[in-house]
Amino acid sequence: MYATGESQADLGRGLRLSQGQVSRKQSGAAGGSSWTLADLDRLSAHYGIPVSDLFCGVDHAVRCLPARRRADTVGC
Repeated sequence: MYATGESQADLGRGLRLSQGQVSRKQSGAAGGSSWTLADLDRLSAHYGIPVSDLFCGVDHAVRCLPARRRADTVGC
């Protein structure tokens, strides 16, 4: 999200989840919800990178982002 300039609400709209659901999934807090395979498919489509690249670490996934998905200034 940081590299694309998105908020949790922005990502939620892209994944058809609420901001709260995104927050719980990201935090991995006890009692929170886990990422499902369907979530990962939508995340992959949302960011335009293969699911397998999501499993290779944040730095790798960010390097794989298409230029059109990157924020002009990281963190905007």
